[in-house]
Amino acid sequence: MPKNTLKSITPSPERMQSIKSLRLLGDWIYATNLWHINRYSSSMAFFVGLFVAFMPIPGQMVLAAFLAVLLRCNLPLSVGLVWITNPVTMPAIFYLAYRVGAMIVDVPMQPMEFELSFHWLIHSAEAIWQPFLTGCFICGLFFGSVGYFVISILWRMRVARMWRERKKRRKKALSSGPGSTPQQAQASPPESPDK
Repeated sequence: MPKNTLKSITPSPERMQSIKSLRLLGDWIYATNLWHINRYSSSMAFFVGLFVAFMPIPGQMVLAAFLAVLLRCNLPLSVGLVWITNPVTMPAIFYLAYRVGAMIVDVPMQPMEFELSFHWLIHSAEAIWQPFLTGCFICGLFFGSVGYFVISILWRMRVARMWRERKKRRKKALSSGPGSTPQQAQASPPESPDK
C-alpha cells in the first residue's frame, strides 16, 4: 500500500490533537512513533480500527486511540477507520454481527421491528444482547485480522515490486557501458530498432 495514499487519507497531527475526546490520552498522543507510516504501524492500525468499529459502544475513537498508543501503531489510521461504523452503515454492520452471533451461540433469530427509542433499546437488548455482543466481537476479530493481513501483504508486494524495478534499473545502467552512471543510463535515448 503506497505510503502517499495512506498519508493522504489520514488526518494531520494537528487535526487529531484538536479532537477534545482524545485529550484524555494527554501527551501520549504526541509520541512521534504514533504518526509514522510503516508496514507494522499501518497493518496494526487497520486491525485496531476495524476491530473497534464493530464494538457497539460510545467513545470508539477514544478506545481506538488508547489501543493505538498501547500497541504503538498509527494513531490517525486507527481512529479514522472507526468511522466505518457511522449512522448510515451502522444498521447493516450490527445486523451482520447479530446474525453471526446468533449462528455461533445457536439461538434462533428474534424478529425485530426497529424503533429509534430508549424503550425499544432496553427491551430488545434484553432478548438479543448475547448473540449481538458475541457477533460484534467475532466480526471485529475477523475483519480486523483480514485488514491486518491484507495491508501487510499489499505492503510486502509493493516493496518487492520496487526492489525488482530498482534491480532492473541497475542492471540496465551497468549494461549500458563502463563509466556510465545510472543517471546517464536513464537519460540516454533508447536505441533505434534499425541497429
